[in-house]
Amino acid sequence: MASLKDLRVRINSVKNTRKITSAMKMVAASKLRRAQDAAEAGRPYAERMGRMLAGLAASVAGSSGAPKLLAGTGRDDVHLVVLMTADRGLCGGFNANVVRSARNMIRDLIASGKTVKVLCLGRKGRDALRREYAGLIIGTREGMTRRGAEFGSANDVAQTILSMFDAGQFDVCTVIYNKFRSAISQEVTRQQLVPFSPPEVPSSEPSVSGVARPVYEYEPGEEEILADLLPRNVAMQVFSALLESDASEQGARMSAMDNATRNAGDMINKLTLVYNRTRQAMITKELIEIISGAEAI
Repeated sequence: MASLKDLRVRINSVKNTRKITSAMKMVAASKLRRAQDAAEAGRPYAERMGRMLAGLAASVAGSSGAPKLLAGTGRDDVHLVVLMTADRGLCGGFNANVVRSARNMIRDLIASGKTVKVLCLGRKGRDALRREYAGLIIGTREGMTRRGAEFGSANDVAQTILSMFDAGQFDVCTVIYNKFRSAISQEVTRQQLVPFSPPEVPSSEPSVSGVARPVYEYEPGEEEILADLLPRNVAMQVFSALLESDASEQGARMSAMDNATRNAGDMINKLTLVYNRTRQAMITKELIEIISGAEAI
């Protein structure tokens, strides 16, 4: 049985831990508000841009003048996986879920005879994959969301991806990240960046099949517009994924620290109960010894 001193030390230790988790919860909650507002504000622009490019791509698909970012290389041999995680832990299953999805994708691609390259945006993703796929990691970017998601950081990543594509270092690029749903819910999402893949139409939207669509004439032509907008779309989609990942991280950390604070409170109550029972048992034992000694005299 632990002594009273050991119990006091443990209770004080858990109380200090509860103070830390409570402070981290409040910090994450304050960051979550800004990150959530930024993610929700960025969604309409990214979705509209994707739909506009999908309309343009449909009119030039299969033509000889289609941009390379739309037509692709014509092969499916080398895949670049862009993995977005956090630089720190203590955020529940935020990192583990997206790493699990990336690991499954890498395993399936390798089993299909594909060559895989991994670009890690976040230290936790690199640390998790390094144990099994260290040879596939071509680079790591840290501190992407240290001061919140910024377009400059996303644009740097996009330029790296575009440079690799122009150099013929991969055929298909896919980004894996956590999409923000709520403070307690994140959805692991895979999105193909290169070549351009039209966004899926939500099932809630009404079908427009059989309905005449307006015909637009573009100046300059569709090929020139796509050649200019497709690189911007890569940067925009990376930025949108960063916004979603940042909001998801703060929500997951707030939820995890809230659970940790509650668990610390429950442990303090249990330890306090054990402490009081142990103290009462020791007092009772001393009284019995005193009374027994007095009767012996």
